[in-house]
Amino acid sequence: MERSLSPLAGERLERGVDGVCRPKEMEAPEAIIRRRAKFMRSEPTEAETKLWAILRAKRLGGYKFRQQVPIDHYIADFVCFARKLIVEADGSQHAENSYDEKRDSYLKAEGFQILRFWNNDILNNPDGVAEAILAALKTPSPTSPKQQVAKALVSSPAGGEDEKVQYD
Repeated sequence: MERSLSPLAGERLERGVDGVCRPKEMEAPEAIIRRRAKFMRSEPTEAETKLWAILRAKRLGGYKFRQQVPIDHYIADFVCFARKLIVEADGSQHAENSYDEKRDSYLKAEGFQILRFWNNDILNNPDGVAEAILAALKTPSPTSPKQQVAKALVSSPAGGEDEKVQYD
């Protein structure tokens, strides 16, 4: 009779058809993020529910938003891809949060603009929040750092004035 080994710290085991315990296949990080985003869509906070009522179905200036969207290894509360605008509903856990700073830096480098609203503001002043989001949607979006590099390369002196390409 074959004995199963005890699991190492943090190792997941599953019992095979033959009754022997073996290490369980690890789930891909992308699948974990997608599953977490789906759960977050099904269990929104009160502020997220109110904000989604403002943004859903192109209600705000005709712009389409999606909720709890995976972007690489992060999840954004609400995203308008046409304007590369992310809207976040923040509770007290987000005050002076170094994770949020790192996340925002990454997403800004990818060309996104990020608006953060405190839950209290969303719940008590939804019209003001909607006006701020609409103003951001109507403001020309800044060029992403990646596009700025591409513009610099295309409009270099070697490229000639007639060969400039606009990416905006």
